[in-house]
Amino acid sequence: MKLVILGAGESGVGTAILAKKQGYDVFVSDMGQIKPKYKKQLDDEGIRWEEGQHTAEEILAADEVVKSPGIPDTAPIIQALIKQGTPILAELEFAKRYSKGKTICITGSNGKTTTTSLIYYIMKKWGIDVGLAGNIGRSYALQVATQDHEWYVLEISSFQLDNMFDFRADVSVLMNITPDHLDRYEFKMQNYVDSKMRIIQNQTPKDTFVYWSDDEYINAELQKRIDGYAPKPTPSSRPAVMGSPTLEAFSDADIDPDSTFPLPGKHNQRNMMAARAAVRAAMAKMELTSGEQERMEKILTQCLEDFPGVEHRLEKVIEKDGVLWINDSKATNVDACHVALEAMSRPTILIVGGKDKGNDYNDITDLVKEKCRAVVYMGVDNAKLHEAFDNLGLPVADTHSMKDCVEACRKFAKPGDVVLLSPCCASFDLFKNMEDRGEQFKALAKE
Repeated sequence: MKLVILGAGESGVGTAILAKKQGYDVFVSDMGQIKPKYKKQLDDEGIRWEEGQHTAEEILAADEVVKSPGIPDTAPIIQALIKQGTPILAELEFAKRYSKGKTICITGSNGKTTTTSLIYYIMKKWGIDVGLAGNIGRSYALQVATQDHEWYVLEISSFQLDNMFDFRADVSVLMNITPDHLDRYEFKMQNYVDSKMRIIQNQTPKDTFVYWSDDEYINAELQKRIDGYAPKPTPSSRPAVMGSPTLEAFSDADIDPDSTFPLPGKHNQRNMMAARAAVRAAMAKMELTSGEQERMEKILTQCLEDFPGVEHRLEKVIEKDGVLWINDSKATNVDACHVALEAMSRPTILIVGGKDKGNDYNDITDLVKEKCRAVVYMGVDNAKLHEAFDNLGLPVADTHSMKDCVEACRKFAKPGDVVLLSPCCASFDLFKNMEDRGEQFKALAKE
């Protein structure tokens, strides 16, 4: 059976190694340049690969295709595969076939990485054999191929969910649904919502669905599915069986005002509640004595007091000359910037900009006016940002590199201020990725 993998990054190479181990005829194709470390991994396994092109004859001869989630359905090779009916899968879908491990799966427009990292942190402290994967950590497929774990904590994007069909989460978590990636969903919010709701597909009452009940969409979407709503699949996707899990809701009314969770902001309190509910649901699936349960509860409490947080998410970089610099490069949509601004208690110089994904900045204009001393735009094209924020009466600066951006922030900042990189946008106009953007910001701030 021939498996073609489109995209030779962490997930693609991991999938190739697992597929080779399972006896597939494997071919890997990447339109870009493959990193040397991944070429070596493929060569060491004797796996054929190409870069800088997609050879149609090779790819269209596949029995199945696993594609990088970053490749849109509009790509010509995907269109050709759809036309001839070739099944197109996500890495997580393929890897789950060969894993015996149980899964805690986290999605949502915001809060995924913090919640995923916190759950993993707790499970590791418990002494569970657990892997971290999905949009974070090492490839799920590679871990399954080399050392399958008893449990996996998986951060899952909407793009990955679009090509997952038989996959079932033992514990699923949906943090929230706010507008994001609408450029990939025909600028239709319902399409994006349907993608996020796939997190509960195939779940049974023995499985658990943890969700934020104050969300604008989730309760209504659950009811629609009970009433028989059938979402329209994306072009490369196909219908999935909507699950009927045990529901575990949490709300802002559950927030403990005396909580000692170390990360700032109400949104981080929600992340904490989601993580706590998820690990307790996982604990319920383990055959534990009362003594073991008591020990795990003590560790859980301790973890919620000493969790160190996540890089690029409200990460304190340095305080210099009375100015605190905060790296929130993971804030790639408007809602993420909103919760970051809400967490600020000092006058703020806000850095926004990047590759726009159909953002509506009206949702944060009042908050920007209330919290910010100045706004610094950073991107190839800042026209939409000027339209949104220039009329607020705040000083603004137009920049097209991180160096110029940081210099503009230095000029605006006064002792007692915060410089907050919370861009609202994707990073691909000026940077390799979100991490590159955050690393450049941190390096220049420290200089």
